[in-house]
Amino acid sequence: MPRQNEKILVVDDDPAVLKLVAQQVLAPQGYQVGTASDGNTALQLALKMSPDILIVSLQLPGLSGKDLLAALRSQGFESIIIATGPKGTEPDALQAFRLGAKDYLTKPLREAELVSSIDHALEEVRLRREREQLSQRLGTANQQLERQVKELTTLYGIGKVVSASTDLAQLFMRLLEGALFVTEAELGWIVLAEESTGKLILRAGKNLPNLNLIKINQPWDDGISSLLMLSGEGITLAGEPLAKLRAGQVVKAAAAVPLKAKEQVLGVIVVGNKTGKPFANRDQALLSAVADYASIALVNAHLFQALETRAHFLQKSYDELATHVSTELSQTKKLLEQIAHGETGPLTAAQAQTIQNALEKLRDSQRLMEEAQRAPSGSPS
Repeated sequence: MPRQNEKILVVDDDPAVLKLVAQQVLAPQGYQVGTASDGNTALQLALKMSPDILIVSLQLPGLSGKDLLAALRSQGFESIIIATGPKGTEPDALQAFRLGAKDYLTKPLREAELVSSIDHALEEVRLRREREQLSQRLGTANQQLERQVKELTTLYGIGKVVSASTDLAQLFMRLLEGALFVTEAELGWIVLAEESTGKLILRAGKNLPNLNLIKINQPWDDGISSLLMLSGEGITLAGEPLAKLRAGQVVKAAAAVPLKAKEQVLGVIVVGNKTGKPFANRDQALLSAVADYASIALVNAHLFQALETRAHFLQKSYDELATHVSTELSQTKKLLEQIAHGETGPLTAAQAQTIQNALEKLRDSQRLMEEAQRAPSGSPS
């Protein structure tokens, strides 16, 4: 069986037993071996050495073997214990088992029996290690899974907000909160390029320090965003390269990705850490996912603004047309009333009836126009 450099502590007051077990049986097989000839020394060495296996004589001077086992048990030791003793000490052996011993060998010790007992004990040690390693890996995997679920939940929540909100200020704050969560960053900000000038304007910030150079809705070039506006590619920075930029006055490590609509870069989202903890590729990928939502929000906002502008234009055109039509109807009505009253000359009965019919239709048209103008939306029904 291949050795894994296991540690074994042999405790016995007989030098011959220590020599046989430690030097002749264990050391040649590659084990790390410690020896002690009394219980007090054994206890101190066990605390220091943390052996995988203890081979303990139950008959020791001073602190007995049974007392040693009880002391080790009180310290929470999980080492496998092989107790030894002369024939005729079966009651001591039973007590040793109650104190945690896994095996009991009678003296004089036989090499083959000792090796077999150690091999069985080591199998348990290795299985225990495998279980612990598996448990650790499982715990790590569970933590990663929980983290991924939270990240997906956060991104899903951001998606819902993007589809439901038209308030960019509120939306950007929600996006920043999500970006900080998925990247485990401490602070962040969003800058957008002003359409008319191309200047970078700080539109949102989260946990930013109270510096005069950082003001919402004011120009601010952090030194990173201007680079991304040109390259259109994400970046992570830390240390001296970041310290040379204005963002280095705020953070010691940063990750930034562009906000893009098709191939046009609209702005940049930046997250950072004051501690200098660097960002990994996974952080940048998650930040890119948040940036995609931010880009969608910007496009939606522009579309909504265009629709509002178009709606206002149509409403204005309708109001102007309605006013013009109303004026024309009033003038036509006034003229027909003059004709009906004979101001333009006498009418035959048939002509008078025709004029009256026309006036009724004009009055109906005016009534419909007035009702439409009184509608809550101000638009035609």
